[in-house]
Order: sequence, then C-alpha cells, then structure tokens
Amino acid sequence: MQATATSDRARIFAANRARGRIDVSVAQSAGRTRRRRVVEDGSYRIRFPNVSGEEAEAVIVNSAGGVAGGDQFEIAVEVGEGARLAVLTAAAEKVYRAIGTPSQMDVRLKVEAGAMLRWLPQETILFDEARLHRSITVDLDESASLVLAEAVVFGRTAMAEAMKQGEVIDRWRIRQGGRLVLAETLRLQGEVEKLLARRASGQGAVALATAIFAPGDDSLCARVREALEGCGAEAAISAWNGIAVARLCAGDAALLRRDLISVLNAAGGALPRLWTN
Repeated sequence: MQATATSDRARIFAANRARGRIDVSVAQSAGRTRRRRVVEDGSYRIRFPNVSGEEAEAVIVNSAGGVAGGDQFEIAVEVGEGARLAVLTAAAEKVYRAIGTPSQMDVRLKVEAGAMLRWLPQETILFDEARLHRSITVDLDESASLVLAEAVVFGRTAMAEAMKQGEVIDRWRIRQGGRLVLAETLRLQGEVEKLLARRASGQGAVALATAIFAPGDDSLCARVREALEGCGAEAAISAWNGIAVARLCAGDAALLRRDLISVLNAAGGALPRLWTN
C-alpha cells in the first residue's frame, strides 16, 4: 500500500508540472526579418512586437508565471541567412523552490551565414531551495554574429530574501563553423549563499552575469573596459577564439543590471526598449 501511495503522488506531481516549448525560425526578405516558422506548446508563448525594421524582436512569455521543480521548458531559435533577431523575455524568470525534482531548461540557438542573433532575456531569479538544470547550445556560421547575455540573481535582495540552499547547473556550449569556441559549466550545489560568500567564488555576490560577443576582439574589449571604469560591479572582459566574454559579479541585482547595460551599450547596438524601460 505504501508503494502504491508513493507512486500515485509521483503521478499527480508529474501531471501538474508545467511544460513549455518554442520553436522559431526567421528569414530575411526584402531587407527585413520575417517569421518563417513559429511553434508554441504548453505554457510558452512568443510575440513579435517589432517586425518593421531590419532587426525583428521576439518576446518570450511564460504563462505559467514562473518555474517550479519538475517543470520542463525548451526553446529553439534559428536565424536564417542575413536575418537579424533580438530575443527577449517579457519579465524576469522566477525559479521557485523545488521538492526533489529539479526544473529543466534547454535552449538551442542556430545562426546562419551573415545573420545576427541578440539573446537578451531578463534576469533569472532563483528563490531559496530552487533547483535549476539549464543548457544553452549555440551553433554559429563562420560569418554569423552573436550577442548573448544572461544574468542570474540569487534571491530577491529588495525583499530581504536570499538563496541559502539550492542547486544550479548551467551548461553552455558555443560552436562556430563546427568548431567548439566556448565550453563551460557553472555548478553550485548545497549551501549556495556560503559558496558565493567565498572570496575566490563570489565574495558575497548575489548576482552574476555573462555577456558573449561574436565576433569579439581586443578593440571591443577596450571599449567595454572603458565603460567598466565607472561600474560598481566586479567585472572583466577578455577575447579568445574570435569571441569576447564579459563577466560581472555584484552584491546588488539593480547594480548588476545597470552595469550589464553599460557593457552591452559599449559593445555596440541599441538595446531593445524592454531593457531600458
């Protein structure tokens, strides 16, 4: 009887988990970027508020209102030859406490010859005891361009909330012309707040961000370093393998956002209105 009750609870739990999938493809047509394929499933939706210019904007909406343990989300974006696309989220994504099963997010991005993708979601906010497993895989053509910025906030500092315990496994892989140019995995497990308090890991940080630019070289790094001189976050940028990577680490989420905007502006290209409002 005990085994049956446990199995029933597991089935009920699984049946109430959110699922979301987006599969989007865009192409260039007469100097503008147009939708070629849009697939929405589950709690994920995507909207295109601006398709009148050379660069289209796509905004992801999670109608589930956040991410909980056991939820599964998939995003696939393909930018066709010569097209330009900026992908945003309507709001910060909140990842809530998980009981056992972690939440899963799988992001796959493909950018074809001469195309440009700007992946600029709002922050991911992790609540205490959240468990998030995420993978981001990018496939770039040799002549493609990419701006990818992701920020993670550990707890809501404005509400005096911290992420004391939990788990984050964040796996990133970027290939250009089939060649692996970046491979990294962030893994924080257990007492996350104490791990981030260590001098060699976060020195008390509650917010981290990474911005990746392809192509990226020393001249781009110089522009960003100049902008970083007035920043309050711990930040640095370097270039290798034809890409530039900026890292930011701050004890305040609002400070991190402000400094990340400075980095993105210095690297070039006006930010979408959702980022500046």
